[in-house]
Amino acid sequence: VHAQRVSGSDCVCFLQWALPRLGLQWSGFRRVRAMVCKRVARRLRALGLADMNAYRALLERDSAEWRSLDALCTIPVSRFWRDRTVFEQLEREVLPALARAARGAGRDALECWSAGCAGGEEPYTLAILWHARLRQRFPGLAFHVIGTDIGPALLARARRGCDRGSSLKELPPGLREEAFERSAELDCVRRSLRAGVAFECRDVRAEPPRRSFDLILCRNVVLTYFGPRLRDEVMRRLIGCLRPGGALVVGLHEDLPMRFEALAPWPGQRAIWRKRLDRGQAAGKGVLQDHPT
Repeated sequence: VHAQRVSGSDCVCFLQWALPRLGLQWSGFRRVRAMVCKRVARRLRALGLADMNAYRALLERDSAEWRSLDALCTIPVSRFWRDRTVFEQLEREVLPALARAARGAGRDALECWSAGCAGGEEPYTLAILWHARLRQRFPGLAFHVIGTDIGPALLARARRGCDRGSSLKELPPGLREEAFERSAELDCVRRSLRAGVAFECRDVRAEPPRRSFDLILCRNVVLTYFGPRLRDEVMRRLIGCLRPGGALVVGLHEDLPMRFEALAPWPGQRAIWRKRLDRGQAAGKGVLQDHPT
């Protein structure tokens, strides 16, 4: 059997049927449907299936194939300093406030989690921002970042810390030279900056890391691609990993349902939320107050 060319309309109909069964939502995939459809078409050719109807029939009789389809629906898009506004807000307001709170609580490190880190661009951007712009203001305070993603190949690239120049285009002037060194036509994050960044292969839908974080970035993953039930389940687990007063960063164009009562918008900032404090915590020494300024 020779697989036919998959039409766009056939693929859209298929995705609208299949995505909810994976806990995902079609609305998040509209812009990336061409990428996913190309992957699905390759999968049909590999399986020797004629069309989408044949693939749908396979899925209905073979539950293991759903895992393969799920892998085809991951969207590993990232770059350094993605959405400049976010990192400007982190530098100007959020990270200094978190650092002051950590010091006031007698802690010697800030703990950060980049959930869905793709090739490591986001966690390395955090490390670069801290070391280049903020570390001197908070001597003695360590900065740790863990990046998690579902893709072993992506994480292997992340651990190497080397990228082609196209992913560095949004870095502010001067930071490219300060944070990277050239190696075999690649730009590699300097070893001193990689020291505080670790990576784990972890599906954000599964159990989160068993630790507490001052800052969690979960941008353009859960709130964009996950269906309502899975989205709420994952978001509540993420919020549970935040320290009181900690910050959650979502995508600039993502909406966080207001029913997450543990969070409040970080005043004056876009796409950044703060975990609320109870009255006893708010009165404690060195802890962020209910409306940071």
